[in-house]
Amino acid sequence: MNEDYTNITPSREECVYTSCYCEENVWKLCEFIKAEKPDILGEVHAVFISNDNRMIPLWKQKSGHGDQPVVWDYHVILLHASRGQSWVYDLDTELPFPCPLAQYAKLAFRSERDLKPSYHRKFRVNPADSFLLTFASDRSHMKDDEGAWRMPPPPYPCLRTPDCTMNLDDFISMDSNVGSGQIFTLSNFIQHYTHT
Repeated sequence: MNEDYTNITPSREECVYTSCYCEENVWKLCEFIKAEKPDILGEVHAVFISNDNRMIPLWKQKSGHGDQPVVWDYHVILLHASRGQSWVYDLDTELPFPCPLAQYAKLAFRSERDLKPSYHRKFRVNPADSFLLTFASDRSHMKDDEGAWRMPPPPYPCLRTPDCTMNLDDFISMDSNVGSGQIFTLSNFIQHYTHT
């Protein structure tokens, strides 16, 4: 661990956070970095984790129970890759904030050796500046068939671009022909961003 590393976001307690809206929490972190530390924005990425089945196990999540993983349809983390080191910012984890990627991978992703292929994770890595410009969500995925909220929405307006109100599925998709960013398998993602 690099003792010289400086947190690039507010403390966990001071971050804008809404439970079950991880993509918007990460968007808000990117927005903060662009406003307060624009010189490092190019080192920051929004990482969508999912797979074709939309079933991905993650350990060390606040909503987990003991050593059992939480199986999400998708999850989003912020990745800061700088000078050969990478740090994960995840407001939903029990792990440190931020957490070195190698430690996060070992404890939250774990190995896929004993996982059924249907649970293998893929990663869509989007540069933060691109994510801020292109991401849009009308939050419709968080409403049930009657239009009621499954979880209370963030207090601020929906995130949108000048020409789009909803493209969340493009970011969750792990089809390289859809959306933006680069797709990685778990092993490729760790190898690429831990520089081992």
